[in-house]
Amino acid sequence: MKLTARSSLATVALAVGGVLRRHGISAVLTGGACASLHTDGSYVSKDADFVIRGAVRQAALDSALGELGFERQRDRYVHPRVRFYLEFPPGPLAIGSDLDIQPIEVDGGTGPALVLSPTDSCRDRLAAFYHWHDRQSLRLAVSIARAHPVNLQAIERWSQAEGSLEAYREFLGELTRPKPTRVRRV
Repeated sequence: MKLTARSSLATVALAVGGVLRRHGISAVLTGGACASLHTDGSYVSKDADFVIRGAVRQAALDSALGELGFERQRDRYVHPRVRFYLEFPPGPLAIGSDLDIQPIEVDGGTGPALVLSPTDSCRDRLAAFYHWHDRQSLRLAVSIARAHPVNLQAIERWSQAEGSLEAYREFLGELTRPKPTRVRRV
């Protein structure tokens, strides 16, 4: 697959995830890029974060990403034509204190990529809201929950375990609030 300056974040992230899988590297798309994927691009991050599961040699990662034109620059991978960069935060794969994360597969044309499910992507954004009071992450969690079926009972149980039931109630309030409508001026 050829990536260009016009490639969307979702296209780039899924291409990377597919190439990594083909090279035997188990890496899960997380963070803002995953939220972008689950909101059809309504949010665009500057990077795509992948958490690697298991041990991977740096040379193997460099080789796999080089297949798409990415080169390592210190702690990130950049592409000469793509405006998004790649980062690989240290594992383990977790959302808050929950380590039992089951990614899903999404095929973006280069093979199946591992990504957080809509429910887990929603929880991932809520974790940023709960722990850092990041209002943009709250809005993203609401957007994900409006775009996809999410398991609200599982999110509530997790929120309770995180000590964030009050913040979860705020999320529910935002989720049930009517979506603002845009007024067209003539």
